[in-house]
Amino acid sequence: MSVKPKVKEVIVVEGRYDKNALSQVVDATIVETGGFGVFNNREKVAFFRRLAEERGLVVFTDSDGAGFVIRNFLKGAIPTHQLKQAYIPDVYGKEKRKKVGGKEGKMGVEGMTPAVILDSLRRSGATFLDEDAPVMAKTPITKSDLMALGLTGTPDSAERRSQLLKTLNLPQHLTTNGMLEALNLLYSREDLFS
Repeated sequence: MSVKPKVKEVIVVEGRYDKNALSQVVDATIVETGGFGVFNNREKVAFFRRLAEERGLVVFTDSDGAGFVIRNFLKGAIPTHQLKQAYIPDVYGKEKRKKVGGKEGKMGVEGMTPAVILDSLRRSGATFLDEDAPVMAKTPITKSDLMALGLTGTPDSAERRSQLLKTLNLPQHLTTNGMLEALNLLYSREDLFS
């Protein structure tokens, strides 16, 4: 039996099936938003703020529209320096337990393989305890870089962003700012221009 990697931060997921999928892959504190119920639950948001202050949070929601609404709500409720974002790729299909797939046809966190879950957490910058991970300094990607690559400010920039997101296996729902954040989590400026 292999030992599950231990993650320092608290991982926030949408529901119990996501929590179950992650708990099979990593040893971490995993809490649920309860879906859109988090919007009206001041106690839960206060709890998330406290967890973020003490240990940091990794937001790990689905790549569909609903997942991004929850992600963006949490981004507005938790200080940025206490929050990390884990993104799963757009994978079309349905989870085994469901009779019908989601509205957008994308699989959620619960449908991801252990390798994808671990990769997403590593790319988010989650702290894996008992691992000697080398810290590499990298040049950040800026909005000017996106403009230089035609990803903003041109008539076809939306199509170019969509193609880049598809090529990099990132969710299509990312806004320009969200894409910039994800790119900086995953790549250096040198990677983008190579």
